[in-house]
Formats: sequence, C-alpha cells, structure tokens
Amino acid sequence: MRMLKAQWLSIAAILILLTVWLIRGAIGQTDDTNHVREQLSVAQKEYSDEKELLIRLKNQTQHQLSALTLKLGEIKGQVNRLDAFASRLAQQSEIPDDEFNFDTLAATGGPTTSSAEDVTANAENLFSEMDEMLVKLDGQERKMAVLESILMNTHIEEEIFISGRPIQSGWLSSYFGVRKDPFTGMPATHKGLDFAGEDGAGVIATGSGVVTWADSRFGYGNLVEVDHGDGIITRYGHNKELLVNVGDIVTKGQKIGLMGSTGRSTGPHVHYEVLKGGKQIDPLPYVYRKAN
Repeated sequence: MRMLKAQWLSIAAILILLTVWLIRGAIGQTDDTNHVREQLSVAQKEYSDEKELLIRLKNQTQHQLSALTLKLGEIKGQVNRLDAFASRLAQQSEIPDDEFNFDTLAATGGPTTSSAEDVTANAENLFSEMDEMLVKLDGQERKMAVLESILMNTHIEEEIFISGRPIQSGWLSSYFGVRKDPFTGMPATHKGLDFAGEDGAGVIATGSGVVTWADSRFGYGNLVEVDHGDGIITRYGHNKELLVNVGDIVTKGQKIGLMGSTGRSTGPHVHYEVLKGGKQIDPLPYVYRKAN
C-alpha cells in the first residue's frame, strides 16, 4: 500500500513538472510573439513617418519650384523694362545703336508649364533658363556701366560747374574781403559773400557734389559743406534748418537748407564760401559766371 502511494506521488510530481514546463514554453512563445509584434509596429511607424516626410518634401519642392518659376517671370519682365529704358536713354544721348543694342540676347517667354508635376519634370530646363538670364544680366550690366560712364563724362563738367547764387530769393548784402566787423566794429577779413533774405527762404547748391558737413560749426551756425571734386568746396552757413546729411549726393540747384540766423549772425542770411585747394577765394566770379 505504501509502495502504491509512493508511485502515485511520483507520477503526480512528474505531471506537475510537465505542466510547469508546458506553461513556461507557452509563456516563452507568447513573449516571442509580442516581441515580433512590437518590432513590426515600430517598423510600420518608421515606414509611415518616412512616407509622410517624403510626401512633405515632394510638396515643398513642388511649391518652391512653382514660386521660382513665377519669380523668374518677374525678373524677365523687369529686365525687359530695363532694356527699354536703357535703349531710350542711349537714343537720347545719340549713342550708336550698334554699340548699345539692348535687344541683343533678350529673354524670350517663360515656362509654359502650369502643374507642379510639369514644373518638377522640367526643373533642369528651369535652371537652364536661369543660367541664360544670369549671362544676359551680366552683359547688360557691363553695357549699363559703360553707358553711365559715357553720360557722366558728357555731363559731369556741366553738373559740377560752380555758378549762380546760393539762394532762391534775396540779395547780396556783404562782399568778400576786409570789412567792418558787425559785432566788434573793427576791420576784419570776410572770407565769403553774404546773401540776405527772408527767414526760411531756400538755400540751394551752386553745383553738384557730395555733402561732407551738415551740422553746427562755430561761427557758421548750421553749416552745409559740399565737395564738388577737383579741389572745389562750397559752404553755406547760418541755416535755420538743414535739409541734407553727410554723404548725400546733391545736384545743382537742389535746396539744401533754409535761410536763418544761427551762429555769429545779425539776421537771416546765408554766408557763402568757395574753397579751392583748401583756401577761401572770392566767390563773386563764380556767382556771375555763366553756367555751361
């Protein structure tokens, strides 16, 4: 009886061990399946992300190419208008057409594609057109530079030629040279001309040049100084208000200030000086000389 009981216990133990082993195997298979499922899920997500990124990049590229096509069309239009303007300028300046023919290498038309797919398919043609446009612009830029040089050489002497009065209205009130100082009553050298007028009247440049001073200076009050090149400088003192800044390019007859009485002054006027080689000279011959 005891032997039979022991045998049953042994069989029960074996069954228990077998059951445990089967359960562990089932659990292991489940773990492997879950692991594979996790890897598959990750791979699917990565694929989905890559696909979404590719679609986004494609749409972005198509959008940029479309914008680029439109921009190229705008540039062509601007270049054509510039060509027309330069051609008229060359004709007015009586420059031979065969030397400055701005119609040469003119751009023709633009991309005829309308859909994003067509634009993408013809991207190489688009960039080829851009290269041609750059070559055209480079050539036109050189022509414009030469044309500008010719025009500047033609008119520069007339523009920088100092002549006329530095005021729009008023009268000559004091000459260059020794005079009675209005403050001390003693003889003193006056190194310019005074033009009196109404407060706020226009002060004008007597020639084209570059503004080298536009601020207050002792004795001059609010002063404008213009460099005309070739060692010639003009000064306009006692302004009520300055209308230009240092570095500005002014033209002959341009209003550069308003007449006032700032600085060492007894009333509204402009103190006008002409300097040659850094030395004040009598401006009177320049005031009455005939313009070119």
